[in-house]
Amino acid sequence: MRELTFTEAAREALAEEMARDPSVFVVGEGIGARGGNFNTTLGLYERFGPERLRDTPIVERGFTGLCTGAAMVGGRPVVDYMFFDFALDALGELINQTARIQYMSDGRLKMPIVLRGCIGIGRSAATHHSGSYYAIFTHLPGFRVVVPTTPRDAKGLLKTAIRSDDPVVFMEHRSLLNTRGLVPDEEYLIPFGQAWVAREGRDVTVVAIAAMVNQVLEAAEVLAPEGISVEVVDPRTLAPLDLETILQSIRKTGRLVIVDEAFGPCGIGAEIAAQVAERGFDYLDAPVRRLNGAHAPTPYSPPLEAAIVPNSDAIAKAIRELAR
Repeated sequence: MRELTFTEAAREALAEEMARDPSVFVVGEGIGARGGNFNTTLGLYERFGPERLRDTPIVERGFTGLCTGAAMVGGRPVVDYMFFDFALDALGELINQTARIQYMSDGRLKMPIVLRGCIGIGRSAATHHSGSYYAIFTHLPGFRVVVPTTPRDAKGLLKTAIRSDDPVVFMEHRSLLNTRGLVPDEEYLIPFGQAWVAREGRDVTVVAIAAMVNQVLEAAEVLAPEGISVEVVDPRTLAPLDLETILQSIRKTGRLVIVDEAFGPCGIGAEIAAQVAERGFDYLDAPVRRLNGAHAPTPYSPPLEAAIVPNSDAIAKAIRELAR
């Protein structure tokens, strides 16, 4: 084991896959000699050259279409959007072509493409650079949607994404990029559709998405001396979703809180709550509780920005109320 940051672990995964498979290449703005806005490709330009780390103009739909075509004929492109907000300019291409070409070709064509970018609120990035769009892509058939939390997961899941023959949306929360954690020395992959129980408990199950996992773990530490034992489940992938691990936890605790920074209406929390109601209603001793960010554009002001995101105090309060 070594201690790496989230970004270092993901970059190591990309470098290993580029060395292993010459069909892997990266396209995006500033990902060449500069190494990416978030250091996602730092040092790789010198190692792999401009043919495999291709800087682009600001033309998201153009290079998304280019990489969709490349994936159809045997390439394995990694599209680095910097901020995932910028992928919205390519939604027509992503929905109508990237996600559907395998179905439209009756399986004759594969779509081994990774679409990665930064998500989440923080550092006064305001409303054009703070979105979390995993609910949109989870809604669309064809995409795999990956939202890692730890450096270990970032590396293992990115390697799986690059080797996948399906289009993978790989979203990295800005507040996690510099967090540190242990990463195995040996090669490993983490399969899609396997949740991680980040903390075991007996009283309340909390399913948390992306950066909210760490906030929930902080709240769990506060609640433990009060006699409230919290089990924390990190889905890691939202499409496919590991509902079985969530249901197994609820069988034990009888209570469920879902914590998600993204908007509540039609969100991931609503989907998880609906599936739990369909398949695990008899396990519940209380209504499912959802805790989301404010349903509003992200403000620039740091105090206002902080006010619209669930924090560990708000999470602890919600868990206390449900435990009672």
